Amino acid sequence: MSTTNASRIPPIQCLLTFEALARLRSVTQAAEELCVTPSAVSHRVKQLEQIIGTKLFGRADFSLTTEGNEYLAHVREGLVALQRFPSASNTPGRRKLRLAVTPTFARSVLMPRLKHFLDAYPEIDITLQVSIPLLDVVAEDADLMVRFGTGRYSDVEHVCLAKDDVTPLASPVWLRENGPFASAEDLQGQPLLRSPLEPWRTWFAAHDLDWPEPIDGSSFNDIGLMCDAAAQGLGIGLIRTKLGAPWLESGQLVRLFERSVPSPHAHYLCWRTGTMERWECATFADWLKKALA
Repeated sequence: MSTTNASRIPPIQCLLTFEALARLRSVTQAAEELCVTPSAVSHRVKQLEQIIGTKLFGRADFSLTTEGNEYLAHVREGLVALQRFPSASNTPGRRKLRLAVTPTFARSVLMPRLKHFLDAYPEIDITLQVSIPLLDVVAEDADLMVRFGTGRYSDVEHVCLAKDDVTPLASPVWLRENGPFASAEDLQGQPLLRSPLEPWRTWFAAHDLDWPEPIDGSSFNDIGLMCDAAAQGLGIGLIRTKLGAPWLESGQLVRLFERSVPSPHAHYLCWRTGTMERWECATFADWLKKALA
């Protein structure tokens, strides 16, 4: 029967401090979360490095060394195991995370990456809800929310996840029948698909066109639906390149012009004060930011 060498097991407070500092990358924030002084955070990390004989943080921005990244995975696994108590439940220790995500971001950006997160953190169960905050379609009681907009949110804390560019897209068949388009002025008189989420004036202004926002033509409150409409030959959609990537990669949509212009809006991860104190919320937020970096 093997025995555990207790002298090689670091104090739990050192492990908790290491996990917090690796996640928050701020001594001050880690100290606030753990209710200790900043000097205590530094002392605990130094103590941990001395015990295991490895440098965990490489630079002043608290980025992890290769060994630190590897050890962080073990520490998180161990902390999760310690949070599991014997019970009659079939899934002891599971964490519940509720996400409210805009529709096309969910389909085009999150879903292709989500399996990587669930494989890395199998103890977290995710409930995914659709919301369109720019149009006041909001999911109830979400822990974390992805919003698309200006970033001026006074009701929640937030961080920018991803900016994007816009460019006109259409189906290859439609373009063959109606193109080619040599300049932005060639869009005049063409069927422009509309959305309150992506005004055409962004494209017009970038090309020095003093054109009003189109008021005629089909309109969609979801970018994915507009991509589908353009793919079916209904007209030209002004579509964000990241969100339109699945249609572009499959060949259902093609560019009219090589140039893209910055969208005035971006995707933001939002949460209410105190949410990041929950391990599963902070873990997902950190993973999503890195996945989209």
